[in-house]
Amino acid sequence: MSEDLLALFRKTGALLDGHFVLRSGLHSRQYFQCALLLQHTDIAAKVCGRLADKLREFDCDAVISPALGGIIVGQEVGRSLGKRHIFVEKENGKLVLRRGFQIPPNEDFIVVEDVVTRGGRVQETIDIVRARGGIVSAVGVIVDRSGEAKPDFSCPFVSLIEMDVETFPADNLPPDLVRIPAVKPGSK
Repeated sequence: MSEDLLALFRKTGALLDGHFVLRSGLHSRQYFQCALLLQHTDIAAKVCGRLADKLREFDCDAVISPALGGIIVGQEVGRSLGKRHIFVEKENGKLVLRRGFQIPPNEDFIVVEDVVTRGGRVQETIDIVRARGGIVSAVGVIVDRSGEAKPDFSCPFVSLIEMDVETFPADNLPPDLVRIPAVKPGSK
């Protein structure tokens, strides 16, 4: 399944090669620009439907995602599961629940995101749900690029693609990346 999905990423120009600064601050030779894949509504429905299929076994009253990258994924996974979708968004550099969205105590949530490297935004989302008495029953992402440093969200973590993509701290770049200007293509 992941090979045909990788082919879709390449076909839509959503898997980029070069020198990229990730949201985590790490540098990489590859970048998944999921927005380029998800702009095609038929592909978004199909890919997110696959993710929803992997998440069906988990208790879920609602789906929650971090904005901006996770909104389309959350909407489509929610639609496929027949559940409501809400999102958290940045305010003063921190994710918060806004727009009148509610997390009732003991409501079961599935957290979804497009791509995870370190999992910081997913963890922030989980913390928001749990702080309001909600339950996070699973995390689902399209691309897990965490490799051996897989984050521990204290719940099941599923993905459609697992890729061990090399990342480097800014002060320890390999010579080939030093020669290429860094691009920060994320949604910041």
